Amino acid sequence: MPLISFKKNRPPIEVPPGANLMKSLLDAGLPVASSCDGDGVCAKCKIIIIEGAENLSGENETEAFLKESNNIPKELRISCQTEVFGDITVDASYW
Repeated sequence: MPLISFKKNRPPIEVPPGANLMKSLLDAGLPVASSCDGDGVCAKCKIIIIEGAENLSGENETEAFLKESNNIPKELRISCQTEVFGDITVDASYW
């Protein structure tokens, strides 16, 4: 099962392959910024991918649009639009 590890001092969480990144973080009790409840509208749920970007789903059309229209750097992912398929290390400015 994939592990989501954190840059800051937090224990990793185990998730099933294909798990939604935002939902996984929320289920683990971590705050994730969002005003659209994960509907892919606000782009506030961006998460910094430190390691393991290759273990995430590719950007879908919604994420690509949000990143382009909001000038979001490539190392950030819109967590509500991202699935986890392998081990990753993440960070967020508000943790």
